[in-house]
Amino acid sequence: MQLYHPANSGPELSDSARPREKKGLGEKKGLAAFRTPIMLLLLSMSLIAGAWRWLGEPVTLDVAPIDAAQKVDCVSYAPFREGQTPWNSQVVISEAQIAEDLAQLAGISKCVRIYSIENGLDKVPELAAKVGLKVILGVWIGRNPQKNAALIDSAVALSKKHAGTITSAIIGSEVLLRGEMTAQALRETIRAAKPRFDVPIGYAEVEEFWLRHREVADDVDFVTVHVLPYWEDAPVRAEDAARHVDDIRKAMARTFPGKEILVGEAGWPSQGRMRDHALPSRINQARFFSQLLTLSRQEGFRVNLFEAYDEPWKRQWEGTVGAHWGLLDGVNRQLKYATGASVSNFPFWKMQLGAGLVISLAIFAAALLRRGGFRSGTGFTLWLAVATCATSAGMLAGLAAEKALDESYGLAGWLFQDLLLAAGIVVPLLCANALMTRRPLPAFVELFGPRDGRTRLRPKLIFGVTLTIAIIVAAETALGLVFDPRSRDFPFASLTMFIVPIWIVTLLNPPKSAVSRLAEGLFACLFVGSALFIVCNEGVRNWQSLWTSAAFFLLGISLAPPRTLFVVTKIADGVLFRPFGKESRAAQPVARDPLPQPTSPAGAAAGFAVASSRRERDQ
Repeated sequence: MQLYHPANSGPELSDSARPREKKGLGEKKGLAAFRTPIMLLLLSMSLIAGAWRWLGEPVTLDVAPIDAAQKVDCVSYAPFREGQTPWNSQVVISEAQIAEDLAQLAGISKCVRIYSIENGLDKVPELAAKVGLKVILGVWIGRNPQKNAALIDSAVALSKKHAGTITSAIIGSEVLLRGEMTAQALRETIRAAKPRFDVPIGYAEVEEFWLRHREVADDVDFVTVHVLPYWEDAPVRAEDAARHVDDIRKAMARTFPGKEILVGEAGWPSQGRMRDHALPSRINQARFFSQLLTLSRQEGFRVNLFEAYDEPWKRQWEGTVGAHWGLLDGVNRQLKYATGASVSNFPFWKMQLGAGLVISLAIFAAALLRRGGFRSGTGFTLWLAVATCATSAGMLAGLAAEKALDESYGLAGWLFQDLLLAAGIVVPLLCANALMTRRPLPAFVELFGPRDGRTRLRPKLIFGVTLTIAIIVAAETALGLVFDPRSRDFPFASLTMFIVPIWIVTLLNPPKSAVSRLAEGLFACLFVGSALFIVCNEGVRNWQSLWTSAAFFLLGISLAPPRTLFVVTKIADGVLFRPFGKESRAAQPVARDPLPQPTSPAGAAAGFAVASSRRERDQ
């Protein structure tokens, strides 16, 4: 099988002007003409169904993460919903909204931890008392000493007014990590405030800064440590995350003997990008909470789960992963895991499967309709190419749509994700058309070059504009993952949906060597270079990164100039078909549409010129 063959030269013909195949050369009619596409369509739909059945398979945990009969010790609570943010000091959350949340949390937790008493959170102790919740009061201090003093005054008053509800106070949370105070200034603030409280006083920080500034522990009644295994400098797998939290707690207990160690934050995200081999997912989050709560009950330590509700406002600062740490969904305010029920990463997998089957069917329909009369002149190779496009798009469409919903933030985010998803749906349809009409990918110069060289065929214009948009969006994604990777997601599903068809069309319908492809060459360098950088930056254990990098590399190869593609496909010929012997590697004849027979001397001369130019090119 020859993967690369020269493109047809000569004048460009419209679809209606293309010569039809001659009858009597084994052409089939009726049901026989449908046999190959129908068999491949059924295979494609079977693969899509099998993939989604596997992806949607639920997991039943030994211990349910949420059990109303055995409430969790405490959970971090922030009341901010869609459109609300603590960075806007003018936002005051209503008592009704807070009361609604606390009434729901009282069914799963004994306590809530709050980080501030601004934005209406000073009402939490009063409202928590009505539903039987205890409160760990937080005072959010920072660079402004005057504001710090005012907040501490308010916290003291609240702790005395709600003595039966507020069990302890935490003055400062990760102030040293953020660099907003020195250790000495923090100690002076805590020492000045501590005698005024009638409840135990603590400070919350990550392990690294506790170890750097151990003297801070001398000024508090208990040590509060934050452990988020996903955000560690060396991220921890979800399967090992609960044990990692307990190991850090034990290390802190050895470092600060005589001090109670409160695990003030411990959580796992349910959505977002991978970091190294730490994968956010619904199952991983449920497994982490289940294992950690089991450990805390077995070994008798206190743990505050992070967090109660997803916080959509964090997308702006931490990306998708920042907004998905909650036990409950941040929009519909419902538990992610029903009590005692199994957990699935894709609870709506049947809808996603249905969408994938529709897209697969649409791609086959686009190819069938393009063949006009359903002639059997189309070989098995082309139908296999169509099936590959349909299967990859069908498998990934539901995942791409879900990621578009979860990963979109703001107008620009929604526009970008919608363009990615649209490219993943539309490009495979256009590529099926191109495969059946033997049309190569249009070059940028044919769309935006000199006026006399631009294509005038409407199908080619539509194909070209769509490809241009898809390539520009892919380039923005690649550059974002190179220069601003921390909060960027890996849109591997949407990218793969349109990159695989582009590669297949390039492979089977190579571009014309006579057309300048300088712009394509620049994009090819960008994508290949980005792919290599992303792999090196993210590591080889991050399968989302590897998948995305492979997609960029494939797109770069597809856009590379024809000479480069010729070398790559020649190598592929040798590697792929060497095991099958010389016969299978023998050059196969390339099907060409027959030229119409000339009916005049002028026509004969023109036909002779075209045949001569083809013969010279082949040589």
